[in-house]
Amino acid sequence: MARPDRSDCVENGDGAGAYSEDGIPVVDFDVLVNGNSDQRLAAILHLGRACAEWGFFMVINHGVPESLQGATMDACRELFSLPTEEKSEYMEAGPMDPVRVGTGFNSAVDGAKYWRDYLKMFAHPEMHCPAKPAILREIATEYATRTRGLMLELTTAISESLGLDGSRIAEALNLDNCFQILVGNYYPPAGPDVGAIGMPTHSDHGLLTLLFQNGVNGLQVKHDSEWLLAKPIPGSFFVIVGDQLEIVSNGRYKAVLHHALVDGEQARMSFVSLIGPCLDAVVKPIPELARDAPQGAEFRGVRYRDYMEHQQSNKLKENAALDIVRVHRQILTREGSPNSSLINV
Repeated sequence: MARPDRSDCVENGDGAGAYSEDGIPVVDFDVLVNGNSDQRLAAILHLGRACAEWGFFMVINHGVPESLQGATMDACRELFSLPTEEKSEYMEAGPMDPVRVGTGFNSAVDGAKYWRDYLKMFAHPEMHCPAKPAILREIATEYATRTRGLMLELTTAISESLGLDGSRIAEALNLDNCFQILVGNYYPPAGPDVGAIGMPTHSDHGLLTLLFQNGVNGLQVKHDSEWLLAKPIPGSFFVIVGDQLEIVSNGRYKAVLHHALVDGEQARMSFVSLIGPCLDAVVKPIPELARDAPQGAEFRGVRYRDYMEHQQSNKLKENAALDIVRVHRQILTREGSPNSSLINV
């Protein structure tokens, strides 16, 4: 893939890495995997800062062809245009069914409140796909393979950025058998309903999420208590830190809160590839990260399958699912007696 115009990125004056014109960290994947030792070290440190300070960044020079991105979007658009009867078998599916087509977040949960049509399909360890359109399976399989490889390579670098061996997170979460899901989103024009919400504020249940969109912006991320409209560098992916990375890193890397707005005049589409641990993996802080933390382990262990099912079966409410596995501690008063309320720390 050709490198983006450098006007799309600015280098930090202290050599800490590149940022978009809006200040979003930009990670050069080619440098992470092919740079010399000094370049790679700088890129890994920049990646670690992006995960710690933002929970969100863009990745460029990632090797996934733009033509494949476009073909994936086109096939998804074709599915949404099919008659309802040709999608009906997937429209009554539950949160853990491998293929779902619906409206809103989860129609059974939110009553189709949100301005979105979606396709969700499990892609790994086994590929699941609607029968129509016929081209979708072939394209989605290639897209899943390419993006899964990209996210696993990023996980290696993220592990190193935490001071761990590159394979440490993959081994802890059994990423050889990782769970992967593909999600296509269609947000129709909202008309005069300015600021209509396509997806409510939430953090993602997985480890890492890759997202790209058509030319219509709508993804907002929360950074330093402010909402920022994420504007992509052409050809790049947005990378979103998910709940499982916050857990396994013992809170050093934060799952970012984000939501999707709807444009008043244009349809918006986005496509997501998400990886998580093996569904049966028990996710907990890496012991050496918990041991070195002043407060010890910040999260209890949780089986990923149970976590995902809980998050997907309830209304999205920011990172409420993550709070359920967060360790609650009592705060002592000056007199040494515990405060009556339990708070998250």
